[in-house]
Amino acid sequence: MGALVTLDLPADAPALTLPWIITFGPMNDEEEWEPVVCGPYERAHALALAEAVVADEDLMAVVEPLQPHVTVAQIQGDIAASRLAAENEDVETAALDAELAGYGEEFHDHDHDHGDHDHEPPSVDEIRAGFSRIAAKLSS
Repeated sequence: MGALVTLDLPADAPALTLPWIITFGPMNDEEEWEPVVCGPYERAHALALAEAVVADEDLMAVVEPLQPHVTVAQIQGDIAASRLAAENEDVETAALDAELAGYGEEFHDHDHDHGDHDHEPPSVDEIRAGFSRIAAKLSS
């Protein structure tokens, strides 16, 4: 039997109304494969699907809300909050940070141009239009 990890939220938490994703991965370091991300789903559906998959498999399933941020500042705010939470964690978190220390350099193999142009983020309207296109794909 695997493990299911999710947020413990109060019944009136706004995050409950967001779309949710499931990330399936190995339970231990002995297996090495890329996690599989599924979704978006409503929270109840995500939890039920994750429970069904990990019931008979030695897998980890993480069920979490998608944060439909539309500005760089919102994303940076979540990153800052996550970093602050990590600073308050115990020795286990410090060990994970050490393990991931060279991640950015080691896995930087994006297929994009590294020219001297600005990397402007998309506008709020462009992002919201993208949400609409994704919703249309999911509903067809």
